[in-house]
Amino acid sequence: MDIFSKRDGPRREDAQAKRLISENSHVIKKLADQISGGGYTAMQQTMAKAKETPKPDGLLIHDLGRSRGAEAPRPYVKVSMNNRVVLADLNSGRQIQLLGEIRGNFSGRRFVLATAENGFYSPVEGEMLDALRPLDGTEIHRGFDDKALAEAIGTELGLQ
Repeated sequence: MDIFSKRDGPRREDAQAKRLISENSHVIKKLADQISGGGYTAMQQTMAKAKETPKPDGLLIHDLGRSRGAEAPRPYVKVSMNNRVVLADLNSGRQIQLLGEIRGNFSGRRFVLATAENGFYSPVEGEMLDALRPLDGTEIHRGFDDKALAEAIGTELGLQ
C-alpha cells in the first residue's frame, strides 16, 4: 500500500520552475515581443492602464445618487417617443407620474388615460384624475397632435 500525503509548501519542481521563469523573465518578454511584433508589451500596458483608478483632473463628476433637495420640482407634460404621456420634473428629468399613453395605429390614434379600467398598474388618482378624465379617448390627428395634447393636459393640470 502506498500512502501519498500533501506536504506543506510548494513542490521542489514547482519552486525550481518558478525561479527559472523569474530569473529569465526579461528574455521571455523579449521573445514574446519579437514573436508578436510588440503586441505582448502593448497588451501588458493596456491591462495596466485598465487597472488604474480614474483621475478627476478636468472631469465633470455627476453624483446621481444624491437628490436635489434644495430645488423644488418643476413639472411639465412630456410625450415620449414610445407614446407614453408622463408628468416629468424639468430640473431632474425624472418621471413624476404616468398620465397615460397614445394607443392606435396609422388609421387612428387616441389618448388613453392611466386608470385601472384601462389596464394600468399605477393609475392616476384624485384631483388629477378628475381634471384629466375629459381628455380620455381624445383622438390624435393633424389638427390635434402630440404637442397640442401635452399643452391641453398642462392646461387642465394648471401647469401653464
